[in-house]
Amino acid sequence: MESKTVWQSSHGESPTTVIIGAGISGVCIAIDLLRRDKASKFAIIEKGNQIGGTWNDNQYPGCCCDVWSHLYSLSFEPNPEWTREYPGQEEIHQYLKKVCHKWGLYNYIRFNTQVEEARWQEESKEWFTSVKVTGGKAAEFGETYTIKSSYLVSAVGQLNTPRWPDIPGKDEFKGTVMHSARWNWNKPVAGLKVGIIGNGATAAQIIPEIAKTVQKLTVFQRTPNWVVPRADQMISATRRTVYRHIPYIRKRYRASLMDFRESFYDAAVVEHSDMNEEMRRQCMNMMLAQLVDKPQLVPALTPDYPPGCKRIIISDDYYPAINRPNVELETGAIERITADGIIVDGKDIALDVLVFATGFQTLDFMYPIKVFGENGKSLHDIWPHGAQAYLGITVESLPNFSMMYGPNTNLGHNSIILMIEAQSRYTTTMISKITAALSQGQTLKITPSPTVLSKYNEEIQARLAKSTFASDNCRSWYKNSEGKITNNWCGSVVEYQQRVSQINWDDYVVEGSGKEMLAEGEQTKIGRVVEESLGYAEKPAR
Repeated sequence: MESKTVWQSSHGESPTTVIIGAGISGVCIAIDLLRRDKASKFAIIEKGNQIGGTWNDNQYPGCCCDVWSHLYSLSFEPNPEWTREYPGQEEIHQYLKKVCHKWGLYNYIRFNTQVEEARWQEESKEWFTSVKVTGGKAAEFGETYTIKSSYLVSAVGQLNTPRWPDIPGKDEFKGTVMHSARWNWNKPVAGLKVGIIGNGATAAQIIPEIAKTVQKLTVFQRTPNWVVPRADQMISATRRTVYRHIPYIRKRYRASLMDFRESFYDAAVVEHSDMNEEMRRQCMNMMLAQLVDKPQLVPALTPDYPPGCKRIIISDDYYPAINRPNVELETGAIERITADGIIVDGKDIALDVLVFATGFQTLDFMYPIKVFGENGKSLHDIWPHGAQAYLGITVESLPNFSMMYGPNTNLGHNSIILMIEAQSRYTTTMISKITAALSQGQTLKITPSPTVLSKYNEEIQARLAKSTFASDNCRSWYKNSEGKITNNWCGSVVEYQQRVSQINWDDYVVEGSGKEMLAEGEQTKIGRVVEESLGYAEKPAR
């Protein structure tokens, strides 16, 4: 069916900004447009049937957050009603729904709508975003259509497309197959022989839950992970009452959590630091204490890389689950999948259910959306050696474009919400300049300077090369096949927030009939969320 250019918003106008994704990033930037810029000409395109992003997609047993609840929430939308120190998937999802209802975001979202292509049109200085409707109310606009906008925001994040490993015989298995990000609750696993491929953060949450009810659970491990205590607990009704009626205490508590996580920068990121070595010792002590019935597994579960090289698992019940008599750890290489199980080192392991806890296509930012920038250049051609972006936000050859939770903005030690809010402030400031030009009948085209972008990425890659993420002893989703770290940030959250607390317009190539609105050398101060910290000192660049 031929694509039509059509958009019908609740305001009867075509959007100035298109936001791809209604997860935390998309929700944050939409609210910032409303509350900071009083801008309502935007549209959110969401492929799913509900808001929430990863917290809508991932609904597996034991699904929860590895960040404290009071730190895993938007600073301008605090939630005094969190019931646990570490929130579960359902509670986070309900929080996001409540926030969306409060700000009326459902009026701006088109659900069940998949973005297939985004293409920059030089003549009109606009993005043409082609979408396909997969069902629901959005189908009333037709099967396919194209939206024109002056600005495009990718809020699809890094954890959205499941990764299926290339294992021989994968399609031959006759039992139940599911990916952790697409858990099938219509297929109970209780009383069955279950195999789970992967033992990262997701698997570490699933394993303790299903081990309680399955007949046998076989964990197929490629490489072990470092595990630190979680110390999760309920938040009492008394504490919730205090947080509800005395906001100052709640804010100070959140700030203390932020500072505590910042203090772990050395432990999680700086290889051979005293704190990194201390974390290694504490992890070993915990493992030895919890594997009392299977001490023979200690060597197999002990990583040969520093803590932080891969995502650190935060769990109190992973080792106790591995310690159960009905749980078996397999560390040999998987030879193939058969109709009724898996062959490892020549041994047939019979299975009824096969779970892939194998993560996401984190290196393929925006996959499977096709993106074409200046001169029809594709994102694949823009990034021949891996993803990179200026400040993790703006991309060479993609004018009037921002990424939320983009390249080199993931964290190994703190809450990603802190990064997302900073990126949102930066992006909405850029959008406001373009909106101002449009209001005067002018156009603006803003693209990061290739020279500035190159210098920035050389700096952060040099710093990342000295971090735990770069260790040769581990493979992780932080780096690509060439060894380039494309996902993680090299410094503290405070450093990043300060870097994006103003826009230096000389860092950008500004074109269009309204380019005189941004004078040479001009800066726009944005500021950072100061209540996030009790005064944690920024660490010097390493």
